[in-house]
Amino acid sequence: MAKKKVKRPAKTAQKKGGKAASKKVTRKVQAKKQAPKKLKSAKKVTPKKAVKKASVKSEKPTTSINPYLTFKGNCEEAFNFYKSVFGGKFTYVGRFKEMPAEDGKPLPEELGEKLMHISLPISKETTLMGSDTAEGFGPPIIVGNNFSISINAPSEKEADRLYNELSNGGIAVMPMSKTFWGSYFGMLTDKFGINWMVSAGG
Repeated sequence: MAKKKVKRPAKTAQKKGGKAASKKVTRKVQAKKQAPKKLKSAKKVTPKKAVKKASVKSEKPTTSINPYLTFKGNCEEAFNFYKSVFGGKFTYVGRFKEMPAEDGKPLPEELGEKLMHISLPISKETTLMGSDTAEGFGPPIIVGNNFSISINAPSEKEADRLYNELSNGGIAVMPMSKTFWGSYFGMLTDKFGINWMVSAGG
């Protein structure tokens, strides 16, 4: 009977010791499993945030160039045709009747419904623009050469620089000035006979 009583405490001690040891092992394994997950998530988040901050800082205003077409009264017809070819929607359609009177001069009645300006985006970077014209509203139209290059500058200072340098030796058709549509705008013909429109804002 004494032998049996001695053996039972020994077995229970081993069981208790084994359970305690197994708990320690499982805790260590769980700790190891959790540690790498935290490291991985930290590695994934940090570079993405750094890239986003860097991309925001690197974005600066730039100068863009777009073609500008001039017509003898059939600008709307022409742009409806271009819209059927390229698709998209007009982002602006303005008529001469919307213009305020300039120096008290009345606007020719036949010009009222004609297009003062129209814009058709072709891509993210390019917009096709155009207008009708009449005598006194710009240089004479020669079909086939009735276009200008429109420059949108990032600032008025840069617009002045571009205007002054491009018009050197050419013709200052319309000096840079604030317009009723909110843009800082000017027109010129360079010494090679190319028509330019320069604007900032608006």
